[in-house]
Amino acid sequence: MHYGGAHGDAMAVTMRDVARAAGVSPKTVSNVMNGYPYIREETRTKVLEAIDALDYRMNISARNLKSGRTGVIALAVPELSNPYFAELADATIEAAGRHGLTVMIETTGADRERELSALARPRGHLVDGLLYSPLGLGPEDVDELKTSTPMVLLGERIFHGPVDHVMIDNVDGTKAVIRHLLDQGRRRIAVIGVRPGEQVGTAAIRYDAYTSTLAEYGVPVVAELAVPGGAWRRSSGADAVRELLERGVEFDAVFALNDLLALGAMRALIGRGVRVPEDVAVAGFDNIDESAFSSPALTTVDAGRIQIAQTAVDLLVRRLGGDDAVPAEIVAPYELHLRESTGAQPTSG
Repeated sequence: MHYGGAHGDAMAVTMRDVARAAGVSPKTVSNVMNGYPYIREETRTKVLEAIDALDYRMNISARNLKSGRTGVIALAVPELSNPYFAELADATIEAAGRHGLTVMIETTGADRERELSALARPRGHLVDGLLYSPLGLGPEDVDELKTSTPMVLLGERIFHGPVDHVMIDNVDGTKAVIRHLLDQGRRRIAVIGVRPGEQVGTAAIRYDAYTSTLAEYGVPVVAELAVPGGAWRRSSGADAVRELLERGVEFDAVFALNDLLALGAMRALIGRGVRVPEDVAVAGFDNIDESAFSSPALTTVDAGRIQIAQTAVDLLVRRLGGDDAVPAEIVAPYELHLRESTGAQPTSG
């Protein structure tokens, strides 16, 4: 859509100019800028396009003095190169949009110092609240969460903290996929992506759920079947499987602690002439979009990222509205997607 009449000096553009370009009233422009929820999406889009086209810069300081809000929340995640976090960011943006909020995204690289820096950075004049997904912090850092900015914690790094916490059901999700493999008669299930020495975190929780499920079936835990994966990427999964093959370790299934590891594992197996799933079944965790389109399609656990995003945004909006209830700890529902990599016909995309 083209808008004419843009001013040469962006600072001279007024709210009235934006309203004229979008064909709405100045009050409607103000409502959009202030995150008023009851606006037709078509109207909101026209206003936002006009704001972009005219390079309108609202006086944030003046609005803050009036309303105390910026209409912006932040999402801090380890990285966007991992599809899980990229897809979580998309879901967060969509959930925030329903409340008329804009999302500012920052990445921390899973580095503890950068995660602490993200918490310590003054935010009051930039964002109204923070959705925070750390990987480098632990329970000993719980006091760091006591900031003046309303916050919702995502993930498994800190438990029973002073803020709302939305979590993945790592335990039951892992148990479901391991039971599926065991019920197929698989008994030597390799697990890749483990992090030896980790006490708290996704890898530790999923590995413990794996070992406890083996115990339920009376299957021994074999140390040589657990392979560290470093960063949870495709290349790490491929390297882990090649290591198992080169060591001559016998295995009839692979449980990868995330989908990227699983996709790399499948590629390495097929490259060595190992049939998936006939010789080795492969399963992952996260249900990233790519998992439904791999060949074979990947059996995986959907961690409920859409529900996580919606729940986290809703909790943050409640806090922004003055809710001072005891912090909630909410576990998102999981869903097991059975696909070709474990010999099942796909139940869903």
